[in-house]
Amino acid sequence: MRRVPTDPTDPQNDDPASTEKAVQRRGLAAYQGAFEAVMAIPITIGIGYWLDGRFDTTPILLILGAAIGFGAFVLRLVRLGRQLQSFDKEPK
Repeated sequence: MRRVPTDPTDPQNDDPASTEKAVQRRGLAAYQGAFEAVMAIPITIGIGYWLDGRFDTTPILLILGAAIGFGAFVLRLVRLGRQLQSFDKEPK
């Protein structure tokens, strides 16, 4: 029989299913954020490489793409850190 919490402020009423879902949600958010951060660099480098070939500006746009990709990488990791901290601050 499943236990139903009666008082949400009572620390003895921890629902194991909700705790497991919170851990899973945090893990999935971390995985998604890391994937987005890592993929930002090759995507912008690829766009810079393609634009260099299109406009014959080798290596200017490739370097610019790498810089933009690295900036997006850092920004996404900062946002991911804030997001994961907010998961820690949620009431359980």
